[in-house]
Amino acid sequence: MSASASVTARRIAAATLTAGALVSVISLPASAADHARPERPKVKISDVQYNSPGRDDRPNRSLNREWVEVTNTARRSINLDAWTLKDEDGRTYTFDHYRLEGRATVRIHTGHGRDTDSDLYQDRRHYIWDNRSDTATLRNDHGRFINDKSWATTAPAAATTDPTSRA
Repeated sequence: MSASASVTARRIAAATLTAGALVSVISLPASAADHARPERPKVKISDVQYNSPGRDDRPNRSLNREWVEVTNTARRSINLDAWTLKDEDGRTYTFDHYRLEGRATVRIHTGHGRDTDSDLYQDRRHYIWDNRSDTATLRNDHGRFINDKSWATTAPAAATTDPTSRA
């Protein structure tokens, strides 16, 4: 076999191997889709009402207007038993025998009330969430961080007048 025939044979072999590799890479996603992993639950803090409307005079009605919403964005329900919701000062609410349905939201109120599928109550007599700044942190039953939501309100800047400016 001549030197040029040997080079040609190596080029053909290299091209064949490259084409085979491309075919296997292209077909990989199709075969991976055949064995899709089960959907993982996606639970998050979707909204917080940290400053209940009206005066902060602590009647139960006002306390219950302070709440945190937790949403399950997955299709399947998830057991929230022993999950926690905590503020920056360490005040903790622990979910007790509660299952959040798929694509559903539960509102956790600060005050007293009767628990339902969509509303849970911490049964507290004092506000939990700071009106100026705080963080609500959600952890699972193993203490692993799931999600948090923070806020900070700023006071409006004081109006200043510049005697050199003209309107």
